[in-house]
Amino acid sequence: MKYPAWIGALVIGVVLAPLAIAQGPGGSSMRDGYVPRLGDIMGDTQLRHLKLWYAGKLRNWQLADYELGQIRASFEDAATLYPGIPVTDMSIVAKPLQTIGDAINAKDGAKFARAFSELTTACNACHQAIGRGFIVITAPGASPFSNQSFQPRGGQ
Repeated sequence: MKYPAWIGALVIGVVLAPLAIAQGPGGSSMRDGYVPRLGDIMGDTQLRHLKLWYAGKLRNWQLADYELGQIRASFEDAATLYPGIPVTDMSIVAKPLQTIGDAINAKDGAKFARAFSELTTACNACHQAIGRGFIVITAPGASPFSNQSFQPRGGQ
Protein backbone atom coordinates (compact mmCIF):
# COMPACT_ATOMS: atom_id res chain seq x y z
CA MET A 1 0.00 0.00 0.00
CA LYS A 2 1.36 3.41 -0.95
CA TYR A 3 0.75 6.34 1.37
CA PRO A 4 0.16 9.91 0.20
CA ALA A 5 3.24 12.10 0.61
CA TRP A 6 1.54 14.25 3.24
CA ILE A 7 1.30 11.27 5.62
CA GLY A 8 5.08 10.83 5.51
CA ALA A 9 5.58 14.53 6.07
CA LEU A 10 3.17 14.47 9.00
CA VAL A 11 4.92 11.49 10.60
CA ILE A 12 8.31 13.13 10.20
CA GLY A 13 7.08 16.47 11.48
CA VAL A 14 5.35 15.08 14.54
CA VAL A 15 8.25 12.89 15.58
CA LEU A 16 11.29 14.91 14.59
CA ALA A 17 10.13 18.51 15.04
CA PRO A 18 10.46 18.53 18.85
CA LEU A 19 14.00 17.21 18.58
CA ALA A 20 14.97 19.65 15.82
CA ILE A 21 13.52 22.63 17.67
CA ALA A 22 15.23 21.63 20.88
CA GLN A 23 18.59 21.25 19.20
CA GLY A 24 18.46 24.76 17.82
CA PRO A 25 21.16 26.26 15.64
CA GLY A 26 24.02 24.97 17.81
CA GLY A 27 23.01 21.35 17.26
CA SER A 28 23.22 20.29 20.90
CA SER A 29 19.98 19.24 22.56
CA MET A 30 21.70 19.19 25.95
CA ARG A 31 22.55 22.88 25.80
CA ASP A 32 20.36 25.02 28.01
CA GLY A 33 19.29 21.96 29.99
CA TYR A 34 16.90 20.54 27.40
CA VAL A 35 16.42 16.80 27.68
CA PRO A 36 14.34 15.14 24.94
CA ARG A 37 11.45 13.06 26.18
CA LEU A 38 11.98 9.33 26.11
CA GLY A 39 9.03 8.99 23.73
CA ASP A 40 10.71 11.41 21.32
CA ILE A 41 13.96 9.45 21.41
CA MET A 42 12.09 6.20 20.83
CA GLY A 43 9.94 7.73 18.07
CA ASP A 44 13.10 8.86 16.31
CA THR A 45 14.53 5.37 16.80
CA GLN A 46 11.41 3.86 15.23
CA LEU A 47 11.92 6.01 12.13
CA ARG A 48 15.57 4.94 12.01
CA HIS A 49 14.40 1.30 12.33
CA LEU A 50 12.24 1.82 9.24
CA LYS A 51 15.05 3.47 7.28
CA LEU A 52 17.47 0.75 8.35
CA TRP A 53 15.09 -1.88 6.99
CA TYR A 54 14.78 -0.26 3.57
CA ALA A 55 18.48 0.48 3.31
CA GLY A 56 19.34 -3.16 4.09
CA LYS A 57 16.56 -4.56 1.94
CA LEU A 58 17.83 -2.60 -1.07
CA ARG A 59 21.49 -3.34 -0.23
CA ASN A 60 22.39 0.30 0.40
CA TRP A 61 25.04 -0.74 2.91
CA GLN A 62 26.43 2.75 3.43
CA LEU A 63 23.00 4.10 4.40
CA ALA A 64 22.27 1.01 6.50
CA ASP A 65 25.51 1.54 8.42
CA TYR A 66 24.62 5.19 9.01
CA GLU A 67 21.11 4.36 10.28
CA LEU A 68 22.51 1.63 12.52
CA GLY A 69 24.87 4.17 14.07
CA GLN A 70 21.98 6.55 14.66
CA ILE A 71 19.96 3.80 16.36
CA ARG A 72 22.90 2.94 18.62
CA ALA A 73 23.29 6.61 19.56
CA SER A 74 19.58 6.86 20.36
CA PHE A 75 19.72 3.84 22.65
CA GLU A 76 22.79 5.28 24.38
CA ASP A 77 21.00 8.62 24.84
CA ALA A 78 17.94 6.87 26.26
CA ALA A 79 20.01 4.86 28.74
CA THR A 80 22.06 7.92 29.76
CA LEU A 81 19.21 10.40 30.04
CA TYR A 82 16.73 8.00 31.62
CA PRO A 83 18.65 5.94 34.17
CA GLY A 84 15.34 4.56 35.46
CA ILE A 85 15.03 2.44 32.32
CA PRO A 86 16.07 -1.06 33.22
CA VAL A 87 19.35 -1.17 31.30
CA THR A 88 19.24 -4.94 31.37
CA ASP A 89 16.05 -4.74 29.34
CA MET A 90 17.61 -2.36 26.82
CA SER A 91 20.78 -4.44 26.63
CA ILE A 92 18.85 -7.16 24.83
CA VAL A 93 19.22 -5.09 21.66
CA ALA A 94 23.04 -5.17 21.84
CA LYS A 95 23.50 -8.57 20.19
CA PRO A 96 21.04 -7.94 17.34
CA LEU A 97 22.67 -4.54 16.70
CA GLN A 98 26.09 -6.22 16.52
CA THR A 99 24.75 -8.91 14.20
CA ILE A 100 23.21 -6.28 11.93
CA GLY A 101 26.55 -4.48 11.88
CA ASP A 102 28.29 -7.71 10.93
CA ALA A 103 25.75 -8.32 8.15
CA ILE A 104 26.24 -4.79 6.83
CA ASN A 105 30.03 -5.19 6.83
CA ALA A 106 29.68 -8.53 5.03
CA LYS A 107 27.06 -7.06 2.65
CA ASP A 108 24.94 -10.12 3.41
CA GLY A 109 21.25 -9.49 2.77
CA ALA A 110 20.01 -12.76 4.24
CA LYS A 111 21.99 -12.30 7.45
CA PHE A 112 20.77 -8.69 7.61
CA ALA A 113 17.11 -9.78 7.35
CA ARG A 114 17.53 -12.35 10.15
CA ALA A 115 19.33 -9.86 12.40
CA PHE A 116 16.73 -7.19 11.71
CA SER A 117 14.03 -9.63 12.78
CA GLU A 118 16.00 -10.33 15.98
CA LEU A 119 16.29 -6.59 16.64
CA THR A 120 12.56 -6.12 16.18
CA THR A 121 11.86 -9.00 18.55
CA ALA A 122 14.27 -7.50 21.11
CA CYS A 123 12.55 -4.11 20.88
CA ASN A 124 9.20 -5.73 21.60
CA ALA A 125 10.65 -7.78 24.47
CA CYS A 126 11.95 -4.57 26.03
CA HIS A 127 8.55 -2.93 25.65
CA GLN A 128 6.95 -5.96 27.34
CA ALA A 129 9.48 -5.87 30.18
CA ILE A 130 8.76 -2.23 31.00
CA GLY A 131 4.98 -2.59 30.85
CA ARG A 132 4.62 -1.02 27.41
CA GLY A 133 3.73 -4.19 25.53
CA PHE A 134 1.08 -2.27 23.64
CA ILE A 135 3.96 -0.70 21.65
CA VAL A 136 4.56 -3.36 19.02
CA ILE A 137 7.26 -2.79 16.41
CA THR A 138 7.17 -4.67 13.10
CA ALA A 139 9.15 -4.73 9.89
CA PRO A 140 7.86 -1.91 7.69
CA GLY A 141 5.34 -2.70 4.98
CA ALA A 142 5.65 0.61 3.16
CA SER A 143 7.85 3.67 3.47
CA PRO A 144 6.30 7.05 4.27
CA PHE A 145 9.50 8.65 2.95
CA SER A 146 8.50 9.54 -0.57
CA ASN A 147 11.28 12.12 -0.59
CA GLN A 148 14.15 9.66 -0.01
CA SER A 149 15.50 6.95 -2.25
CA PHE A 150 16.84 3.92 -0.45
CA GLN A 151 18.47 2.54 -3.61
CA PRO A 152 22.25 2.70 -3.46
CA ARG A 153 23.91 5.03 -5.90
CA GLY A 154 26.27 3.51 -8.42
CA GLY A 155 29.68 2.70 -7.02
CA GLN A 156 28.57 1.67 -3.54
